Amino acid sequence: QVQLVESGGGLVQAGGSLRLSCAASGRTFRSYAMGWFRQAPGKEREFVAGTRWRSGNIYYGDYADSVKGRFTISRDNAKNTVYLQMNNLKPEDTAVYYCAADPSNGVTTTLSWTYWGQGNQVTVSS
Repeated sequence: QVQLVESGGGLVQAGGSLRLSCAASGRTFRSYAMGWFRQAPGKEREFVAGTRWRSGNIYYGDYADSVKGRFTISRDNAKNTVYLQMNNLKPEDTAVYYCAADPSNGVTTTLSWTYWGQGNQVTVSS
């Protein structure tokens, strides 16, 4: 069983930055795919970014088109933590952000990830 605990959300003005963190329990974090999703009010949960192991210490990063060039996903395996650095935030980025993990090392934009965090609110004011 893997538990995911998110932190780092909050209120920021448009153009500002936030960094979300997701701390994972478990010993096999290194080989897990990790991802971020978000859900805005009245909308479906959507994929934001994901990272999957390639080889050694190299990981692929995948991004939704809406966040490419603004958001960066990274991970610190020593801390069992994945991050989402969000720059140049826009009001349309306002949502509850969820961390996800899957032992398959496959990043998918669907909701078929095995483990989910509790969600963390990010609000961007105009």
